[in-house]
Amino acid sequence: MIAQTAIIHRGVQLGDDVVVEDFCIIGAPFKGQPDGTITSIGRGAVIRSHTVIYAGNVIGDNFQTGNKANIRECNSIGNNVSIGTLSVVEHHVQIGDDVRIHTQAFIPEYSTLEDGCWLGPQVTVTNAKFPQSPDVKNELLGATIKKKAKIGAGSTLLPGVTIGENALVGAGSVVTRDVEAGSICAGNPAKFVRKIHY
Repeated sequence: MIAQTAIIHRGVQLGDDVVVEDFCIIGAPFKGQPDGTITSIGRGAVIRSHTVIYAGNVIGDNFQTGNKANIRECNSIGNNVSIGTLSVVEHHVQIGDDVRIHTQAFIPEYSTLEDGCWLGPQVTVTNAKFPQSPDVKNELLGATIKKKAKIGAGSTLLPGVTIGENALVGAGSVVTRDVEAGSICAGNPAKFVRKIHY
């Protein structure tokens, strides 16, 4: 079902049983967009009202957004991914399967979110070490969040950090360095707390 108020641009391919609610824009053109750019969204997606998805995204099955999500161009997004209300995913982001991004999260370009990772509300990932330096566009480096890692609400990840597989970042933390797999860190700056016992 596609709402009458939704705008679906040329080059958009939608799978079966996709719901696009009121005032969504799918396949929005971007600056320098090549001719023939395809935007693909798999079956069973639910795209809630006022969401904007730019052209060049390749999105798997059972995708869903909250209201007013903004997803920039040329991302790769796997199956069973959820992106919450008012969250922003910039361009050239890699998102695996079964990823959950909660409300008001910010994911900048060149970030990688591996399968099954979880980002709480208002998590901010950064990618510019020196934001106003003359060569900043060539030095951007997002975080890498490994499989099944969890980032607590309100946390900030600095450029280029890696959060290890199954790691847990406590709510409100500022992560300035890599976090080991299977460990808990918390604080500002975030420090090792203990290993996770299974």
